Amino acid sequence: MRYELADHEWIASKPMLPNKPRGVPRVNGRRVLNGIFWVLRSGAPWRDLPETFGPYTTCYNRFVRWRRAGVWGRIIDALAAAHDAAVQMIDTSIVRVHQHGACITRKQRQSMGRSRGGLTSKIHAVVDSNGLPVRLALSPGEAHDVRLAGKLLSRLKSGSMLLAGRDYDADWIRELAMRKGAWANIPPKTNRRDPICFSAYLYRARNQVERFFNRIKQCRRVATRYDRLAGNYLAFVQLASIRLWLAARYESTP
Repeated sequence: MRYELADHEWIASKPMLPNKPRGVPRVNGRRVLNGIFWVLRSGAPWRDLPETFGPYTTCYNRFVRWRRAGVWGRIIDALAAAHDAAVQMIDTSIVRVHQHGACITRKQRQSMGRSRGGLTSKIHAVVDSNGLPVRLALSPGEAHDVRLAGKLLSRLKSGSMLLAGRDYDADWIRELAMRKGAWANIPPKTNRRDPICFSAYLYRARNQVERFFNRIKQCRRVATRYDRLAGNYLAFVQLASIRLWLAARYESTP
């Protein structure tokens, strides 16, 4: 099936998965991962998982247990360690929350917010010059784009160039980039009084971050949020990003 891991993807990801040296032998790890990726791409409920992937409870429990243990986050961090640090781009993308995931209270919002289009969440991402994800985060849909910028840009490399949209034209973001030894190439807002250095030619490369969002939203579990828990939805975003990294690594191998 086209959702399943290719041989090279399984070989690359297997060493980064938790090992279980003792106790009852774990069921086929590749089959479980294929089931998780089937749900990611198809957007189907866990109960509709085909029998070829084994019991749906096994796939779901493995997905949640490894999410709680931070496995998906560690894998994306390990893959992103090889990113192109010369250029980094930051942006956000809005995602509609399905009615099955729309369960929020005043005390526990789970990164959902009400806007003109209803309940939404917002994916924050930093990508490199190849459109591969470096940092990921989640916020309510009505939150401003710069809300998580400080956290996401904390690992800017010296000598790099930061590309961002006009919404990120804030003095503190430019100062943050300057402290990191980076240059913020951000178009100025219409109400900015002080002149700034901006290259429209270099800014054209920022479409890579838009391409990144388009690629991960080919996975229906990312394009629409069905998960009530923010942690589970962010884990699906991380899994979609992992597939992009694995595909890029294989394509770049001679």
